[in-house]
Amino acid sequence: MTEFAAKDIFRASGLSLLGVSNSHVEKDVDAIEREEKLSPLLLFRQKIDGKLTIADGYHRLCAVYKFDEDAMIPCKIV
Repeated sequence: MTEFAAKDIFRASGLSLLGVSNSHVEKDVDAIEREEKLSPLLLFRQKIDGKLTIADGYHRLCAVYKFDEDAMIPCKIV
């Protein structure tokens, strides 16, 4: 397990940030506000082009980014 800053994960993945109007992000924002621990992100890097793919946790990443783009997020790389 390792950690990366939310902004670095977004930059490496090339994905867009979802807003809190997304129901899944809103649910994760609520969990953060209740100080619940979120599951780590599951990441993998494409062998062909090196692009980072978020296999699980995109909505959690968006929720964390809303609070602090520099927040360190636990990740498992597969």
